[in-house]
Order: sequence, then C-alpha cells, then structure tokens
Amino acid sequence: MPRSRKPATPFRYFNSSPDVIRLVVMMYVRFLLSLRNVEDLLFERDIDVSHETVRLWWNRFGPLFAGKIRRQRVSSMRGCRHWQWHLDEMYVKIGGEMRYLWRAVDHEGEVLESFVTTTRDKAAALSFMRKALKRHGSFAIITTDGLRSYKAAMNELGNAERQEIGRWANNRVENSHLPFRRRERAMSRFRQMKTLQKFASVHAGFHNHFSLERHLVDRTTYKERRCTAMAEWRCLAS
Repeated sequence: MPRSRKPATPFRYFNSSPDVIRLVVMMYVRFLLSLRNVEDLLFERDIDVSHETVRLWWNRFGPLFAGKIRRQRVSSMRGCRHWQWHLDEMYVKIGGEMRYLWRAVDHEGEVLESFVTTTRDKAAALSFMRKALKRHGSFAIITTDGLRSYKAAMNELGNAERQEIGRWANNRVENSHLPFRRRERAMSRFRQMKTLQKFASVHAGFHNHFSLERHLVDRTTYKERRCTAMAEWRCLAS
C-alpha cells in the first residue's frame, strides 16, 4: 500500500515557530504598527526578529491567511437573496500621483473586494465589478454614488435595474474607508501600486475577521465574539 502524503505546510522552509509567524502577521496587518514597532514589541517577549523579517513574513503569509478568510466568507454568503453591495472609490496618493482604490462592501460592513487603478472611468469600473462578481457571485442590490462610470458599467453587465443611487445610501462603504485610512497613515503611505493592491486585499480580510462591533454589544458578548474570532484565526492560519 502506498503511503499517504501529508499536506505540505507553508511553514516548512522557515525555522521560526508557526505560532510566532501567525502572531507577527496579525500584529502588523491588524494594528496601527510599523515594521519596527512589531520588532520592538516582539523583543519584549524575548523574540528576536528583525523588521525585515516582519516584512518578509507579511508578504509571504498575509495573502495566504487573508485568502482563507475570504473563501470562508464567500462560501457562507454565496447565493444569499438579500446580499446588498455598496461600491465606492477612494483617492490614494502614490509617489505624488493620484490613484484610485475601488472597494466593495456588503450590507454587514464586510469588505468584499479592493482594486487599484490609475483612472476611474468606465473601463476601470467594469474591471473592478467583473472581478468582484467572479470571486463573490451575484448580488440582490448594488448601491453606488453618482459617478457615471458605475452606471455605464452596470449597463454593460446588464444589471442596471439593480442599482441604487442615493445621497446617504452609501454611508456604509464611506465609513468602511476609515480603518484603511488610519492604517495608510501609520505606514507613511504607499510607494507602489502593487504594494497598495496587496496590502489593501490582505487588510480587508483581517479587518473582516476581527471586526467584532464592540460598540453595538455588551462586554460579555464582545468577549465571547473575541474568543471565537481568535479560535477561528488559529484554525485558519494553521
């Protein structure tokens, strides 16, 4: 009988403990910390890791962990009849030039997709929406602002009848920009579009998983949700 092979672990080429790697990636992506802040905090725990190692680990494992979180979310929401999306674009300056970070958020505040472009015309909106639809499936209603690029893209996709436009209807996605804006300032902004695209996607996954809505629940419920989120995180990142 041939021996069954064990699934390859992504940590197999690293000498450090997987628990340390998971902790480093979570600290850097989730909290408003620089690479050197993470290095100093780990040193307080008698863990000697350089800031370049922190950079290497989040680049290597951040997309992996965020992808697992996203797939779990997609599998639970795909086919939902009441799945409402909110779309918006935000300005991000890279090297003194303006770029556009398109973001899709659902009715529960979960960030579905992030997409960086140099323009915000019909072609950019169409690419963004096609990517979101391919990854997350269909939606019931989509809410946007008055940007005409959304209208043109929705006509191209044949979903114009499911679009809603309102002055205050898109506050859900407007408020969801704030955590990323704070993280952007802590990182002293971005220098390349590919780095922005990568970090925005990873940050969205982590933010979704650890968004516990502590301002809406009592302390006991919050503690239960926090324990559940950490247990699921250890399982997803194992």
